[in-house]
Amino acid sequence: MANTRLFNTLDARLPAIDTCNQNGAGAYAYGARHQLAQLAVTGCLNQTYYADAQDQLDRVLALASELDAAFVTRTAIYARQQGHMKDMPALLVAALAAQRSSLLPSAFAKVIDNGRMLRTFVQILRSGATGRKSLGSQPKRLVQDWLNNASERQLLQAAVGRQPSLADLVKMVHPKPNTAWRAAFFAWLLGKPVAADALPPLTRDLLAFRSGASDELPDVPHLLLGNRQLSAQQWAELGRRMGWQALRMNLNTLARHGALALPGVAEELADRLADAQAVAKARVYPYQLLTAYRMAGADVPQVIRNALQSALEHSLQNVPALKGSVVVCPDVSGSMGSPVTGYRQGATTAVRCIDIAALVAAAILRQQPLARVMPFERDVVNVQLNPRDSVMSNAGKLAAIGGGGTNCSAPLARLADERARVDTLILVSDNESWIDGKRHGATQTLHQWERIKRVNSQARMICIDIQPYGTTQAKDRQDILNVGGFGDAVFDVMTQFADGRYDARHWVRMIESMEI
Repeated sequence: MANTRLFNTLDARLPAIDTCNQNGAGAYAYGARHQLAQLAVTGCLNQTYYADAQDQLDRVLALASELDAAFVTRTAIYARQQGHMKDMPALLVAALAAQRSSLLPSAFAKVIDNGRMLRTFVQILRSGATGRKSLGSQPKRLVQDWLNNASERQLLQAAVGRQPSLADLVKMVHPKPNTAWRAAFFAWLLGKPVAADALPPLTRDLLAFRSGASDELPDVPHLLLGNRQLSAQQWAELGRRMGWQALRMNLNTLARHGALALPGVAEELADRLADAQAVAKARVYPYQLLTAYRMAGADVPQVIRNALQSALEHSLQNVPALKGSVVVCPDVSGSMGSPVTGYRQGATTAVRCIDIAALVAAAILRQQPLARVMPFERDVVNVQLNPRDSVMSNAGKLAAIGGGGTNCSAPLARLADERARVDTLILVSDNESWIDGKRHGATQTLHQWERIKRVNSQARMICIDIQPYGTTQAKDRQDILNVGGFGDAVFDVMTQFADGRYDARHWVRMIESMEI
């Protein structure tokens, strides 16, 4: 009898591996559009476990040059509006500027939606990374228009931050102010003499507070207040004025300055954090709430911690209640311990890839209590989860496993051996499988998926790729979807695909459908 390992009729029907992953094991390469989509929604332009920031930058710019400008524009818009990304969409707009694309104004209008994005766009363009170091006439006009149409509050918010500062931008593009107050504001920003009564009201209030002429807190970003020592009561007032996201990110600061210890303040701010409508309006990611919960210091009251957990539950409204037999397979191998947004000196996030995988699994378990969760590394790891526990608690149990090599096919092989019923299988990984690595034929993941399909002909598999390495263990087809990211938009795509409403190219088609 011929060697069935060499002459396998099942493997003969499956696509052969066409590339290698970062570990040198067999894998499937994404197409150019899928690669750019993945980089735009998951890329961080920082050092990750397997790739450095320069690799990501080079790949994005190569793809932006290779693909048509319309798709690049739509990808930038999708990454900003649906993925809520920052640096990547700004980079794509800068790439369009370097190419002198006629679609630049459309991309700029929909992506550069606040002062931080404006400064990031200018920083990237002037760095020379996209092939030019000057703004050029069209980008210069777009920046001028932004400065001349922004409200006083937007300008003050844009004044927080450097490299470049808002003053640097004004010096670069020389906007011609269209109102007297704007002319006075720009003059003040550049350090030129200007009459106080010519300035707009918020700026006047800010200067009065900075000089000590007024003790009333101005309604401006707290980072603009200067070096005045604030009382606990004033910090509490700042907390009340902060936007939802700013409040989430400044809990330790408020606690350090005694604001949360004042009677009733912690409870008041907790009510804001736990408000469902405020959570929805803030477009907050579940992982951002996980970060806030983790980073909360010992002096942050428990009522605030409880509010963060409630906010996390609200943020999971887009998690699908999938039908039938659902299996979630979070990768808990060693490489998943890397920060989800990469390593940044002095600013590395506390959230790891394994936290995202665990969060996805715990969130789906909350919506589908009968879902089976099968964490894996070299093999499947047995863990008991209670669907009634909080998402934060179950995510913590999964994330605490950690370590070992990566074997993406392990949970699929167990399901196939059990002849288990599977309607939807969700694999959350960085796709750097090597324990089951092959050099020829199909990947083990695809091979084991075919065994599952023999018993479950209508089953569908969704592979959520946490970091942008450009390869997968299961090639796109009618019953397999590869999607990148860890935001709410991924849950939308997942629901539609699992219901059979869209095919494997649905994620890219969602981007292609974005209005320019």
